[in-house]
Amino acid sequence: VFARKYRDEVVLVDQGPITATNRSTPASYLGFFDEIRKLFATENNVSESLFSFNSDGACPVCKGKGVVVTELVYMDPVVNECEACNGTRYSDKALSYFLSEKNIIDVLSLTVSEALTFFKDKKIRHALKAMDNVGLSYMTLGQPLSTLSGGERQRIKLAKHLGRKGNIFILDEPTTGLHRSDTKKLIKLFNRMVDKGNTVIIIEHNLDIVKQADWIIDVGPDGGKNGGQIMFEGTPVEMVDSGKTITSECLRRNL
Repeated sequence: VFARKYRDEVVLVDQGPITATNRSTPASYLGFFDEIRKLFATENNVSESLFSFNSDGACPVCKGKGVVVTELVYMDPVVNECEACNGTRYSDKALSYFLSEKNIIDVLSLTVSEALTFFKDKKIRHALKAMDNVGLSYMTLGQPLSTLSGGERQRIKLAKHLGRKGNIFILDEPTTGLHRSDTKKLIKLFNRMVDKGNTVIIIEHNLDIVKQADWIIDVGPDGGKNGGQIMFEGTPVEMVDSGKTITSECLRRNL
């Protein structure tokens, strides 16, 4: 209801599927793949389209899909890795060009951390830093978005919206699957978002997040059909001092 009422201001960052093609990658979704292709094209004096597996750079056998699908009568299709490109999706010609001793597949195989060392381009680094800030430093630039977990999908969506001002962000359990060190990094990011004038609303059970909130709304008394009632509203200090909910008990033990 809240999101519908303020639809022009609300950015809902959930764990649902990303609206993109089945060929999309972090690099293409966040908009810096074009910059990578420009760098390759400039370095080698060739067309940018040669470094796209959706265009001239596509493997001629699998057409840039990386797999070959064999249709069988009365049976499910058989999907095999393309033997011509070994699943890279690129033609031999595209892979024959290099940028700082790496071809396009080498670059797309870099993790975010490795790419931050490799690239100097400001636009590329801006997107990479956004991914690093949301705990995706381990992800490769060319990983298919279809292979991401729900938590990873949510964080890459958040990375896409970073830098916007005056919005209301709603996130559903953003710490899912995160190591505690990455959770701390995420908390710092949320604080920066608020400092820029954004409102951040988080549905979360992680106490590291809960105790950093400016305002807590504790819903209960239990989960699912046994919940739905507002059990407490207030600051973390007020919850610790006077809260009588399960969350308040856990928060006291956590401090």
